[in-house]
Amino acid sequence: MGARTFVVVGGTSGLGLAVARLLVNEHQVAVFGNVAAEVAAVTDQLGCAGAVCDVSSPEQVHDAFAEVVGRHGTIDGVAACASMWAGGDLADLSVEHIRRAVDTNVLGTTYVFREALEHLHRQGHGNLVYIGAMAVTSPRPGIPVYRATKSYGSSLVESLAEAQHSNQVKVMQLHPGPMPTRLQERVGAEFLDEVYAMPDQVAAEVVRLLLLAPDDLYVSGERVLRADGRW
Repeated sequence: MGARTFVVVGGTSGLGLAVARLLVNEHQVAVFGNVAAEVAAVTDQLGCAGAVCDVSSPEQVHDAFAEVVGRHGTIDGVAACASMWAGGDLADLSVEHIRRAVDTNVLGTTYVFREALEHLHRQGHGNLVYIGAMAVTSPRPGIPVYRATKSYGSSLVESLAEAQHSNQVKVMQLHPGPMPTRLQERVGAEFLDEVYAMPDQVAAEVVRLLLLAPDDLYVSGERVLRADGRW
């Protein structure tokens, strides 16, 4: 299909940055991040477009997507990688931390999906890939809020995938295990399994889903599990 346009939400570090790196040599890429200096650094490094976007703000999400469409005309795929860690027992988490996790992982994911699907539907094709977490299917102690917020995104994908009524717009999800990323540094080494995948390895799977053509086999709703080096 030639060069296409992709948005990587949360593309300034970790898995999102790895996805952007894999795409940028052959496609137009726009990375979204909530820290202006980080967006500027990545766009300079990769030579791609970027936008400062706090996903918890529906206005910022709308404006960031509108900027990409205004520049490139279409959006062929969106990788929803933005996420906030919320580890610790429920009693130990501050109200503010809980609220911010919900704002990012729940409301932010909803706003990104809403805006992305509006553009994909208008043009009649495109892929949306949600980056979840293995915690959704394999409960671990000490992360009740994080797991709950990521489970929301997984449920949203499943419902939206069923609602598309077309293979032209695909809504998919990928659930990696713990990886050595900046988010993982916040999590702590005790959550990093002895066997794990590197961000570049998982990014290749994200890119595979993003590059699916409109007439490829029906995979909307596909859940890629255990992208953590075990299989």
